[in-house]
Amino acid sequence: MAEDKTLTCRDCGANFEFTASEQDFYAEKGFANEPSRCKDCRIARKNETGGRSGPREMFDAVCASCGIDTKVPFQPKDDRPVYCSDCFSKQR
Repeated sequence: MAEDKTLTCRDCGANFEFTASEQDFYAEKGFANEPSRCKDCRIARKNETGGRSGPREMFDAVCASCGIDTKVPFQPKDDRPVYCSDCFSKQR
């Protein structure tokens, strides 16, 4: 069984514990690398990027239902209708 390890955060330089149960979880999921950031820095990084590598690109579109200008997180295609968030929620 694995033993707790003390690692150093690459962002803030603080030491943090990589527990035996976390190591077992990483092994179960097939993760090859140990965590390089402490919990606080992981949370801060996730909040900065929204969990992605950068801000989401938004595209201009016209709602097929009400006709207002809107922005959507995908490239609209001419053959498919695009809805603003209000009309999209009504469609569901």
